[in-house]
Amino acid sequence: MTLTELRYIVAVAREKHFGRAASSCFVSQPTLSIAIKKLEEELGVQLFERQSGDISVTPVGERIIEQAQRTLEAAEGVKQAAAQGKDQLAGPVRIGAIYTIGPYLFPELIPRLRRQAPDMPLVIEENYTAVLAEQLKRGDLDVIIISLPFGDPGLLTLPLYVEPFVVLLPAAHPLTQRKTIKSVMLEDESVLLLGAGHCFRDQVLEACPACLPKPGLRDDLSNTVAGGSLETIRHMVVSGLGITVLPCTAAGADRYSQRLLSIRRFARPVPTRTVALAWRVSFPRPKVIDAISTTVASCKLSCVKPVARGRRRQ
Repeated sequence: MTLTELRYIVAVAREKHFGRAASSCFVSQPTLSIAIKKLEEELGVQLFERQSGDISVTPVGERIIEQAQRTLEAAEGVKQAAAQGKDQLAGPVRIGAIYTIGPYLFPELIPRLRRQAPDMPLVIEENYTAVLAEQLKRGDLDVIIISLPFGDPGLLTLPLYVEPFVVLLPAAHPLTQRKTIKSVMLEDESVLLLGAGHCFRDQVLEACPACLPKPGLRDDLSNTVAGGSLETIRHMVVSGLGITVLPCTAAGADRYSQRLLSIRRFARPVPTRTVALAWRVSFPRPKVIDAISTTVASCKLSCVKPVARGRRRQ
């Protein structure tokens, strides 16, 4: 049994396809297939079921692949221990963020982090929370930036800041006459929301039940924006199609003239979300977490409230 063979079975479990797994490991498919067959014979168990090109992991294979992933992470830890004294901030870091955080935090974070750690380039991924969590657990990402609540055995989280929600309105909308808006005031409005799968959509609906699509009030809009972005919704608000609720860092009325868009805060209690880092307990570069969290705290996100530092395990 070799680490290379363990990498191969983890790749097949991830890709559910021998060809794609081989490509991701930079080997030919026959080389990968022979190595996996050899490992199965050595262990005396079948790791994968192969049927008409469809690959699935057997129950015993699931347990072995989980252990293989931990072994690969431990091997990486050995490398880090052997390199003790070297700079943990040297070398790429694979960082992910959900769609409603990345575009608004990264432009502030990346230049500052570049100055603090010039030898630590970032490989960046934006995706849904569930996808990022799986990529983190299997080692495809080193750290992710998500919204709480979030947790899984073997992962750590560090809250970074609390971010209030705001209402984005066409500049001529009657609600712009108010300094603050109560969520109940949105009951008769066409509220544009992100599509299913976005955690921010769920957070908005939890904080503002009045924002639920209602029959007779363009309730087909949720289908219109399903799978869309906050930027797409912003354009729709400008066009007069409705109003929306955004995290304050994404409000960005400056992207349009103030005669086209207006931002209003919620009256108390103000709906908020807590943005956090998450990483594996076994991640061997703790100084990377410190560097990212410190740099986020230095970013000029004027509308958020930093969280006092402290790690907690989920």
